[in-house]
Amino acid sequence: MNYELRMMNFESKQSKTLVLSLFCILFSFFLNAQVKSSIDSTSIKIGEQITFKVEVETDTTNLVVFPEGQSFSPLEVIEFYPIDTLKKSDKYNLIKKYGLTQFDSGTYTIPQQKIIITDKAFLTDSLKVEVNNVVVDTTKQGLYDIKPIIGVEKSSGDWWKTALIVLLIIAVITALLYWFIWRKKPLTEEEKIALLPPYDRAKLALKKLDESTYLEEENLKDYYSDLTFIIRKYLDEKVYDRALESTTDELIDRLKLLKQGNQVDLSNDDIKNLESILKRADLVKFAKSAPDIELAKLDRNTIDVEIDHVKEALPEPTEEEKLLDEQYREALEAKKKRKKIWLTAGIAVFLLCATFAGFSVKYGFGYVKDTILGHDSKELLEGTWVTSDYGVPPISISTPKVLQRVQTPVPDELKQQMQLTTFAYGTLLDEFSVVVSTTVMAQAPEGGIDVEKAIEGSLKSMEAQGVKDIVTLQEKFTTPNGAEGVKTHGTLKIDILKSGNFVDAKYVMLHFASDNVLQQVIITSPSDDTYAEQIVERIINSIELKKEEA
Repeated sequence: MNYELRMMNFESKQSKTLVLSLFCILFSFFLNAQVKSSIDSTSIKIGEQITFKVEVETDTTNLVVFPEGQSFSPLEVIEFYPIDTLKKSDKYNLIKKYGLTQFDSGTYTIPQQKIIITDKAFLTDSLKVEVNNVVVDTTKQGLYDIKPIIGVEKSSGDWWKTALIVLLIIAVITALLYWFIWRKKPLTEEEKIALLPPYDRAKLALKKLDESTYLEEENLKDYYSDLTFIIRKYLDEKVYDRALESTTDELIDRLKLLKQGNQVDLSNDDIKNLESILKRADLVKFAKSAPDIELAKLDRNTIDVEIDHVKEALPEPTEEEKLLDEQYREALEAKKKRKKIWLTAGIAVFLLCATFAGFSVKYGFGYVKDTILGHDSKELLEGTWVTSDYGVPPISISTPKVLQRVQTPVPDELKQQMQLTTFAYGTLLDEFSVVVSTTVMAQAPEGGIDVEKAIEGSLKSMEAQGVKDIVTLQEKFTTPNGAEGVKTHGTLKIDILKSGNFVDAKYVMLHFASDNVLQQVIITSPSDDTYAEQIVERIINSIELKKEEA
């Protein structure tokens, strides 16, 4: 009896369990039956389109959200079709189609897609697609020469205006220097007289004395001063080089000595005539003597004759003297040329300094200095920037240099679970670097991607490459096109080229996460570098996470 009771209780419990299991299975089937997914082909050629269809049956009051963006990676979405709606009594049958393709051959898995119905999430099945190469029969296919490269005219910009202004300024400065310094100017009257030989100059001076009004005004002091200066100047240049500063007695004694030494063939009468006129002039100048006007005219004529006698008494210059005279003239010309060169150089230096000072006041000393001497960050900032899309789904970003694809090793056990693409300019061993990476999971993790763990992993990776003293600050970040992410930034020390020389630097990390995609941008830059700060700001402001419009 007891055995039968126990058997009845066991069968009753088993029946209840079976009913409960059946109810769960039916309930699960009921839930899954609301969302169906399918593809029109499991095998396509490279570049062909495959249509992925999602059918949702739900109440007319429920809100349904279909996946948007590039959540089908490794396949690419090339077209989003509008939603078809069919009404069945009190339910809606919603059909959403996606045009997918792939441009590399292989076997690919379309990951599960999340469909939100009201506040519940449903996942579609993952489906496999075979992408085959296109076989081309080259014996039947016509072959043609490669088309020539088509030249693209680059915009000239406004550089020619700046060049024109600079050339105009240089031309004006050159013209001014030529006109005021290098131009062979017409000689003034004084310069023409200075170039005459001493004899001609003395004769011309006597002629100008005749044209003066000294005698008419009875200004004998100035008359005799000019007259004696003429003869003294001529003697100073041709006979005795101290004739201008000597007294009358000293000059006459010197002439007598030169006559006795046969250096000057002057007669005694010539010396006496000169002595008489010079002493009379001294009396007029210092003793206020007043000789007759006619005597003054006679003394002028006597000086005229004595100048001729001195010229005749002088020996002919030797070849050596002529050579010395030629060398003197050449040295004088060279001296004048050096003076012009120094004057030109001085003006040029002054203009450069004035220009430097002017630009420094307007643009700042550091900017002008870096423009002249060069600065790595400034050259990057003012160079030609490149805007491009990187990865799938794409990140659009503008950088001073194009980012190059970098092969990032992935452990063998993770290759089937994730796909990682990385593009970079520079490395952490450089002070300035930009890295853009995209990680696509085969299946979305439960609860979504943990961004905090991704940030922590990035920081550990940086430390593993030799970075130390990392200071972190964190805040929310939104791209210009509305994509939300997390911004981590701060300071660190970089071991440049692993030389043991650590330098201070700054970094910015941006993380964007969706269901199964993690997108990351890392920028490092030198500290205390205004140009680098402008570069980083410009890069960050250019970032956009592109989405295909439905």
